[in-house]
Amino acid sequence: LYTAPDSCEGRCGEPFNEEDECHCHPGCEAEHNCCEDHERHCGPDGFSSSSGSISERELLELSEQLYGLDHNKARPSDIALNPQHLAGPDETGDKQDRSPQPLYKYVNEELFSKPTYASFIKLLDNYQRATGREEEVTAEELREQERFLEEVMKTELMKKLFAFLQGKDRYSSEQEFLQDLNQMWFGLYSRGDGERDSSGFEHVFSGEVKKGKVSGFHNWIRFYLLEKQGVLNYFSHNFDGPWDTYPDVLGLQFSWDGFYKEVGSAFIGCSPEFEFGLYTLCFLARPGRACHLSLGGHRLSVQTYPWTKATYGGGRRFIATAYVMSP
Repeated sequence: LYTAPDSCEGRCGEPFNEEDECHCHPGCEAEHNCCEDHERHCGPDGFSSSSGSISERELLELSEQLYGLDHNKARPSDIALNPQHLAGPDETGDKQDRSPQPLYKYVNEELFSKPTYASFIKLLDNYQRATGREEEVTAEELREQERFLEEVMKTELMKKLFAFLQGKDRYSSEQEFLQDLNQMWFGLYSRGDGERDSSGFEHVFSGEVKKGKVSGFHNWIRFYLLEKQGVLNYFSHNFDGPWDTYPDVLGLQFSWDGFYKEVGSAFIGCSPEFEFGLYTLCFLARPGRACHLSLGGHRLSVQTYPWTKATYGGGRRFIATAYVMSP
């Protein structure tokens, strides 16, 4: 669990994938491409039995189930988008605003009164966006984190994810799962010079500014709220997914208070628990690698990376980033 991509921990028996740095499938010994710890984890007396690994097929099936359980997602009538300019590969980096209108023409804000949305939105103002500035976490902010986790765990979607992970011997109880979610997503680490200035949640959902550029920031609700406030300027999109309902996927170019994001991919119209659950699944199943999923019959991939410079709870890793990949 939470291993770097050069380990077989939790990966025994998984299918060969040429993107992997090293391999843990049954034939790797004959092909001389096993990870160094393959024998320790996957040998007859190894730590990681193949029953704990998550196969490609299981990821495809579970992601379709989670997609079907996103009961809080936006309906087609809840959001009206105005994507405007489709940027070519040579246009995404030139910081030209080719879309004079906002991306969101309309969002039904009644969505935001649903418990998982309301508790998610409360978290967004808890962060200093500049890396290198220590985060100060108040008692109220800790309660807001707990409330969000409580609300998402009430959903059928997150209960399904937990049941799957429990069946893989990853967690023995829902309480253990909740505590680990809290650490991997909200635990603080340093992206700068030792200041505890970042967390997976801040990076992925709220967004940061590092070296003059927007870093992370992959959430549609955050985008809409900042665009409505007038501090975010939508420039163009370079990818629009094949879905004709929500969730959909967009690849975006935008400026946040003058800081530019060259390509910021995001699910559009999903509930907070859908994104949170899907990214968690991929981080646990394929940390540091592409995680291949299926939503509504369409394939897509999520990329996650563990933070390698700090650990918690006996060597577990924080989330560094997670995002849906747009071609």
